[in-house]
Amino acid sequence: MIATQIEPMSALAQLQESKPDRVTIVLLSGDLDKAMAAFIIATGAAAMGMRVTMFFTFWGLNTIRRSGATRSAKDWLRRMFGLLNRGGADTLPLSRFHFGGLGTKMMQTVMKQNRMPGVPELMQTALELDVRFIACTTTMGLMGITKDTLIDGIDQFAGVTTYLAEAKQGSVNLFI
Repeated sequence: MIATQIEPMSALAQLQESKPDRVTIVLLSGDLDKAMAAFIIATGAAAMGMRVTMFFTFWGLNTIRRSGATRSAKDWLRRMFGLLNRGGADTLPLSRFHFGGLGTKMMQTVMKQNRMPGVPELMQTALELDVRFIACTTTMGLMGITKDTLIDGIDQFAGVTTYLAEAKQGSVNLFI
């Protein structure tokens, strides 16, 4: 009888066995290229059958704001945030080489020429693939953002503990 040696399972393999296929993405940035990256990863993971949760906070909330939505903040400081921070997935600036909007328009033209979907289309695909959207209530309060100024399809309005509970269950956690 030949004895075979069983090699111990690697730490990575043990981790992969113990964690379900879940991805959490915190979208902190309101930049076009960073939002695109977040949605490309989210839709790719969802298409692979992974459960994906996106947590939108600070400037990332602009991605899920309705285009042209006005702020109903009562104090002048939050109203100023609203004026300076127009939202909507179709109005996000480029993080570098924005050049007052010229760089963003150039990027959108190149994307269109190469049949690359924009953030609004990627967001719609994410919703169709059952990616969960969570809007950070703490940031909403700070910036005077109300539920009625956000798009339809937000699964939950919650704080950091909800994100942490999701992230704790995940096998992939990204902060963009």
